[in-house]
Amino acid sequence: MDIKPRPAGPRAEAKRRAILKAAREAFLRDGFGVAMDAIAAGAGVSKVTVYNHFASKEALFTAVVAGALDEPLDGASATALAALADAPDLRAAFVDAARTWVAAVRGNADVIALRNLVAAELHRFPELARAWQDHGPEGHHPAVAEALRDLAGCGRLVVPDLETAIIQLYALLVFPHLVFGSYGTTIDDDATERLITHGVDMFLAYYAAPVPPAA
Repeated sequence: MDIKPRPAGPRAEAKRRAILKAAREAFLRDGFGVAMDAIAAGAGVSKVTVYNHFASKEALFTAVVAGALDEPLDGASATALAALADAPDLRAAFVDAARTWVAAVRGNADVIALRNLVAAELHRFPELARAWQDHGPEGHHPAVAEALRDLAGCGRLVVPDLETAIIQLYALLVFPHLVFGSYGTTIDDDATERLITHGVDMFLAYYAAPVPPAA
C-alpha cells in the first residue's frame, strides 16, 4: 500500500502547527472523543487538510502527546541544564537548574492533564509504548541526556549507565509531582524545595567523580 507523503513547505508546516495546537486544546477540553471536525475548525483548516497531515485521530493524538510531554525541558530549563558542565559550583548550579525544571513541571497544567489523558487512553495507543521502548529515556529527554553526558565527559560525574541515571533523576525531581497530579493534588512549596535539594544531593552523592587524594 502506498503511503501518502506528508505535506511539506512553510505553509504546510504552519498548518501542521495550527492543527497540533487546536488538537491539543480539543483533547484537553473534550478528551479523545472530540470530533475531527471540531479540531479542523479550531485550526482554521478543512478536515481533509487534517487528514493530509495525520492519517487518523490516533496518529494526531500521538503527535500531540509526543510534542507536549517534555515541554518543561524547553527554554530556561534546557539552558540551565546545558550550563552545568561549566558551573564553578556544580551542586548550587544543579539545584538552581532543578528548581527551574520542577517549576516548569508544576506550572504547566496542560502537560499534567495530557499525561493523565494518556494514562486513561493508553489502551488505544500501543504505539506510544513501542515508541518509548524504541527510543528510551535518552531519546525522549535529550536535554537531560546531553547535560549528564557533558558532565561525565568533563570528569565531573561518573555515569556508566546513562539511561538509568536519567530515570533516577526524574524519579528524584519530577515523578513525585506527576504522581500527586494524577490524583488531583499537589506537593506544597516547602516539600518541593526539600525534594529538590535532597534529590540533587542524593544524585550527586552517587554519581560524583571521586575526589583524588591529597598529595
